[in-house]
Amino acid sequence: MSLSVRFDGVCKHFGPVQVLHGVSFDLAPGRVYGLLGENGAGKSTLMKILCGYEQAGEGGFSIEGRPCRFADSREAEAAGVVLIHQEFNLADDLTVVQNIFLGREWRRGWRLDDRGMAAAAREALAAVGLDIDPHTRTRDLIVAEKQMVEIARAVARDARLLVMDEPTATLTPGETQQLFKLIRQLRDRGVTVVYISHKLDEVEQITDEIVVMRDGRFVARGPTAQYTRHAMANLMVGRELTDMFPPKAPVATDVAPLFSVQGVSVPGWAHDVSFEVRPGEILGFAGLVGAGRTELFEGLLGLRPRAAGGQMQLAGQAVAFADPRAAARAGMTYLSEDRKGRGLHVGLSLQDNVTLMDLDRHARPWLDRASERAALEQAVRDFRLRTGSLDVRAGALSGGNQQKLAIAKVLQPGPRVVVLDEPTRGVDVGAKRDIYFLIAQLAAQGRGVIVISSELVELIGLCHRVVVMRAGRVQTTLAGDQLNEAELIAHATGTH
Repeated sequence: MSLSVRFDGVCKHFGPVQVLHGVSFDLAPGRVYGLLGENGAGKSTLMKILCGYEQAGEGGFSIEGRPCRFADSREAEAAGVVLIHQEFNLADDLTVVQNIFLGREWRRGWRLDDRGMAAAAREALAAVGLDIDPHTRTRDLIVAEKQMVEIARAVARDARLLVMDEPTATLTPGETQQLFKLIRQLRDRGVTVVYISHKLDEVEQITDEIVVMRDGRFVARGPTAQYTRHAMANLMVGRELTDMFPPKAPVATDVAPLFSVQGVSVPGWAHDVSFEVRPGEILGFAGLVGAGRTELFEGLLGLRPRAAGGQMQLAGQAVAFADPRAAARAGMTYLSEDRKGRGLHVGLSLQDNVTLMDLDRHARPWLDRASERAALEQAVRDFRLRTGSLDVRAGALSGGNQQKLAIAKVLQPGPRVVVLDEPTRGVDVGAKRDIYFLIAQLAAQGRGVIVISSELVELIGLCHRVVVMRAGRVQTTLAGDQLNEAELIAHATGTH
């Protein structure tokens, strides 16, 4: 059932850029490994080589003592090596069961065994704690449910070595604990699990050992119990990390709100919601998955229909946005939680992505490539984007650097109000700190910043006030001493 793996001097180049430098370490069977490192450290590239999505330039790996090289992911999965991607790898137009068995369908004679696959899919979904009809169209699932389907698909493929890349990015605490229960069951069956995550509390809780990479090199490994979270973070970034959150600057209460919402509803998701954000304020939105936070703002920005009635005012003017472009022109932009689907055009260049929302500034009347290049160079400096070349596609960046690029994109038009939905999802601890200080800087400039986040510590450390939603309604708004995890959880779950 189990597999042991040895990496031996693995090197990898993407064009002139070397991303892996002679990486060597081993993985024993029946262990859960936390693979840590900043964005761009080479973690995902190394795992893609192991799982057949990429090929090593020099060096390689062995399984059970035998040198091995998979031609593609199908060959790797046949050997029991399965990768759960950080970005969704599902076909939206297919059903859940069709996605789970895509490329490895069961047959009875010349016909597909639909009944058998549906039963197996239900079993895999139950293993990850997801109670949905396997015949549901995947596009109708919310983000967290799609993540659980990805995990269920890996479970259904009888993995002997399972790589999970940021598996809890969209999950609630309850769903995360269900996943941890499953990981422990897999470990007890002898499965080797590689757990890639920037959530060091989860690494501390679920892994047996940690392996740290930095700048494409192996740095350290050892039993998880021997490392504090602070020590893990320092190993990842190669320096001492202090002051994770910036000081909270006071917010003037004697000025008019910069953005206010009164009695707005989004059919099926949000009901009679009211709130306001003042200049210089960082306003958080908390709630469990399905609480309606994301859908509320999609309705406000014209991404989904709003119900009749309700009012919005931006800088004292009544507004109603037909689409995000109209909102951006009025001075309000939105970063989607779905980085790959709505945040970036991964097939376009970094430059095209950064300037896409602000083309008017760079066209006189034709596109001024020098102006666009200057905007990209400024974004690289401001956001510490790690890229070997400025001329690569957005899809060539690591997940965390894609997230930084997406934030840079929504800030290009110079909005007065910016909505950031899960702004640090998939971002390493060093980059998180950079983003937190950037958000504080935006507020210091007099902008209104709205942060939707599933990380309670993030909301508490960053925001002046936090609106808590449950089942589509605002339960309360917390500030000051009331802004703590216990209060947030109590209101979000309805147990207050």
